[in-house]
Amino acid sequence: METKEGGPIGRPRGFDADEALERAMLVFWEHGYEGASLANLTDAMGISSTSMYAAFGNKEKLFRKALERYTEGPSAYLLRALEEPTALGVATAILAGTVRTTTRPAHPHGCLGVQGALSTSDSGQEVRDLLVAWRNNGYSCIRERFQRAVDDGDLPPQTDPGLLARYLTTFGYGIAVQAASGVSRDELQEMADAALRNWPPS
Repeated sequence: METKEGGPIGRPRGFDADEALERAMLVFWEHGYEGASLANLTDAMGISSTSMYAAFGNKEKLFRKALERYTEGPSAYLLRALEEPTALGVATAILAGTVRTTTRPAHPHGCLGVQGALSTSDSGQEVRDLLVAWRNNGYSCIRERFQRAVDDGDLPPQTDPGLLARYLTTFGYGIAVQAASGVSRDELQEMADAALRNWPPS
């Protein structure tokens, strides 16, 4: 798709598609899939509904692209955390990243992947399924990393990597919900620190 930097917003082929997608992501992040109306989206993106459909397809396809952007941008801390040399380092980085991302001053609070479609009508079922798969993928990546930690002797041999990964992801999602409710970054980080004090010894 052609873009024209510095050009007026609103023309079908004259807007910055990358910037428009960023703005759509923020709307979905703040309002959820069903809460984000077409008018909200096109107003934030600075384009007409015709231009939106031409560039991104329907609302569901736009949400999928927005979730990809969220995964590669605000939520990219997860993949970086998995590269930490110890399981405790992984867990610490994941929770710190969750706290930081869900409480960023200039962004919506909470997590797009957690609250984007917790409840939807029948028409939003595919989006809800998409986010279930998104969360399961994150869990699977963490479980596999913790399995390596058990194999390497970084975690005790009796550790259940699946249970530990579920504990960590559940706690992380809880942080996201609390952040969306207005709990402060400092308090959330204190909660994360407290949870990690019970980490299995190596």
